[in-house]
Amino acid sequence: MKLFYSPTSPYVRKVMVLLHETGQLDDVTLEPTSGTPLAPATGLVEKNPLTKVPALERADGCTLYDSRVICAYLDDRAGGKLYPSGVARWDTLTLEATADGMLDAALAMVYEGKLRPDEKRMSEWVEAQWCKVARACTTLNARWVAHLAGPLDMGQIALGCALGYVDFRHGARDWRAGNPDLAAWFDNFDSRPAMTHTAPPQ
Repeated sequence: MKLFYSPTSPYVRKVMVLLHETGQLDDVTLEPTSGTPLAPATGLVEKNPLTKVPALERADGCTLYDSRVICAYLDDRAGGKLYPSGVARWDTLTLEATADGMLDAALAMVYEGKLRPDEKRMSEWVEAQWCKVARACTTLNARWVAHLAGPLDMGQIALGCALGYVDFRHGARDWRAGNPDLAAWFDNFDSRPAMTHTAPPQ
């Protein structure tokens, strides 16, 4: 299989952490790919018409895209341990969706600062995106600690990557303030080999 990736993409990192955790890293060849919404990566459009990473080209030539689709496929390929069955499955999927929503907001903040001309930037919109991240952290700290303390699942991986990206791009905003349990969980999770081996380059 071939994974089109960028080392700073938090969505790619989700896939990479899963590959490490499930022992599938050697089954994938990494294809460096870079681009922005204004300048899509050349060569990727044939694999993913949305021109986003990650995209996973399977051995049969079919390409999967969207990190959640790729993670579900790779987990199934490894025996399906990261998406539990029964009621617990919906908790895992909800946690993954929350983490991805945090990533969407945090990435939108980055694009606003890097891609939009100064005179067109809207600070109120940026702050509204940050409020999504902050609200999610408050909710996770208040309601999800027991789940986070349970067996490893895809929701935990997605959240670890989301909080890591917030640290990477928006560390000065200090999401840890007022969220001690969530911060303690992340500091422990972030020390896993799969996380340290996939940390974005500084």
